[in-house]
Amino acid sequence: METLALLIGLAVLIALALGGLVAGLLRGRRGRPPAPPRPGTDYLPGVGDDATPPRDAPKRGVQDVDVLDRPTPTAPAPTPAAPTVEEPTTAELEERPTLERPAAVAGRLRRLRARLARSNSTLGRGLLDLLSRDHVDEDTWEEVEETLLAADIGVGPTTELIDRLRTQVRVDGVKDTQQVHDLVREELLRLVDPSMDRSLAVERLGDRPAVVLVVGVNGTGKTTTVGKLARVLVAEDKDVVLGAADTFRAAAADQLQTWGERVGVPTVRSHRDGADPASVAFDAVAAAADLEADVVLIDTAGRLQNKAGLMDELGKVKRVVEKRSPVDEVLLVLDATTGQNGMRQATVFSEVVNITGIVLTKLDGTAKGGIVVAVQRELGVPVKLVGLGEGPDDLAPFDAGDFVDALLN
Repeated sequence: METLALLIGLAVLIALALGGLVAGLLRGRRGRPPAPPRPGTDYLPGVGDDATPPRDAPKRGVQDVDVLDRPTPTAPAPTPAAPTVEEPTTAELEERPTLERPAAVAGRLRRLRARLARSNSTLGRGLLDLLSRDHVDEDTWEEVEETLLAADIGVGPTTELIDRLRTQVRVDGVKDTQQVHDLVREELLRLVDPSMDRSLAVERLGDRPAVVLVVGVNGTGKTTTVGKLARVLVAEDKDVVLGAADTFRAAAADQLQTWGERVGVPTVRSHRDGADPASVAFDAVAAAADLEADVVLIDTAGRLQNKAGLMDELGKVKRVVEKRSPVDEVLLVLDATTGQNGMRQATVFSEVVNITGIVLTKLDGTAKGGIVVAVQRELGVPVKLVGLGEGPDDLAPFDAGDFVDALLN
């Protein structure tokens, strides 16, 4: 028993001695710096490597902390707010153009009859004066013929008119001024042909807008005519889109856009000079369809009728547009002061695109009102609109009766 107790006590002493030795070694290692890493060894991070500094580490005051030392907080995504509508400032309201209300279409030509009569008095008064003479002989008829030809009625219609007047004067013995007036009015009205359909194809068709292509040579007032026509349609409460496919003339698109802005009509255009006009025209038709407009008016570049390349390009514009929508109306703008040269223009354009109507501009500045008769006879299409001045509402639907009355004053 004594031996057993001695062995137990000895074991306890040995254990205590070993424990003290291990504790001393650990205390010595804690006081030494850690061994440097061996080159070429990729050590994995250990627990606590990214821990915060110990509590007894030196503290930095607020004045010592740089903004860059602070982590950038990740803000939570803001909740989408409902869109707000900002009220325009007074300056913005003053800059916006005031929308104009175009003059009513009904009666435009009647209101402008005096202007037309003053410029075309040569034809009407000349005929009345000649046929009211006490004695109408061959010399008188030659003067009548010269008067008609000078008014650009054309050789064929002139011969036809003189033959009918000769018969009436010889058979009925017309001498009275009022009788002569009525006779001349009747025969001129027959030549102008009031039976021709002069309505414009500008009504929306099903799910697509009507497409109107406006063509003509340089200098006829084509772009201005498109702008004025937009006013005519707005006055009839139609939704209109303008297509600025004249991409070659400087500022043509700006000019057309200004016309549209005055009456609240959008303009589809390219801001790059020399852009493909067919592409612009196509985009205008597509935009009009998206906006559910009633009609789209496409202004094309002015071109010379004797330039084959330019005329071919006009045909391309029409073909490209027709890939998107049929073209319902092709209006040819003619300058009434050009006379028979305008007739040649009309003939060439009709060969390239299917002309459906004529717009005669500057009719108030010429005594050659007979061009109405000549162009209708040559092309077999009606004059649908006439320009009678430089005012924004000086474009009027053509009325055969009002026109003849204006010629005869």
